[in-house]
Amino acid sequence: MNSELDTLLGLLDLERIEEDIFRGRSHTAVVPRVFGGQVAAQALVAAGRTVPDDRGAHSLHAYFLRPGDPGVPIVYTVDRIRDGRSFTTRRVVAVQHGQPIFHLSASFQLHEEGLDHQAEMPDAPDPESLPSGDERLARYAEQYLSPQVADRLRQTRSAIDLRYVQEPPFATVGQVREARSQVWFRTYGKLADDPLLHVCLATYASDMTLLDSVLLAHGRGGWAVGDIVGASLDHAMWFHRPFRADEWLLYDQESPSSSGGRGLGQARIWTRDGRLAISVIQEGVMRVPRG
Repeated sequence: MNSELDTLLGLLDLERIEEDIFRGRSHTAVVPRVFGGQVAAQALVAAGRTVPDDRGAHSLHAYFLRPGDPGVPIVYTVDRIRDGRSFTTRRVVAVQHGQPIFHLSASFQLHEEGLDHQAEMPDAPDPESLPSGDERLARYAEQYLSPQVADRLRQTRSAIDLRYVQEPPFATVGQVREARSQVWFRTYGKLADDPLLHVCLATYASDMTLLDSVLLAHGRGGWAVGDIVGASLDHAMWFHRPFRADEWLLYDQESPSSSGGRGLGQARIWTRDGRLAISVIQEGVMRVPRG
């Protein structure tokens, strides 16, 4: 385990200050606002700590309400909406400065057998054939990114080995491409066997690149180069089959639509042996700066 992954695991180890109230910390060095994937992962940790161990997360639906302040703690309040025989539902509100910044609904299920089918995994090169996240970021930082942007990417991605199959949007500004992108990802180091931990780390990583496919369709580079003003609006995930976040996962992403100053991304996350593990949908603000 590298020190950055250890730091991220520390951020996910929330402090319990009341029975259903938790407190989380954030990166503070260079990030001007809290990374959305961190808030979503922490909120899911809070929800999961109020659920029996025999029930795994099967879905989440979230709204990003306000930018998070990395300089102060985030308080997560959990409402125990329902405890049924098979399903458990939790609602989590993240608060800073007396205002909600994030809202999560999550559902957990007791394992059961049932119908089983899935789509076919798309083709993709082996992750070992691609540059590592550190190698790519070093090249991007030199060729395409300002020092401030490179530092921000380095901090939010330092625990995750993120390997682009194609070039990211900020490296191909002006080139209109298919509204689809692929990345392989896994943590830089092995994790404990806690299923909730793997689900929360996949949630963290899922917010890194999903809206790239929107940018590719318009030849835009996004916030990294300043040609789009953007922010996540909502995020939904369905966890279909067991997986490990410390083993390679293929994130196959596409955008079916952008309009009205918003862009929609949808994706499937596959294990390396071809099992469909997660489905993801996210919408974000996508505004072209004026002047």
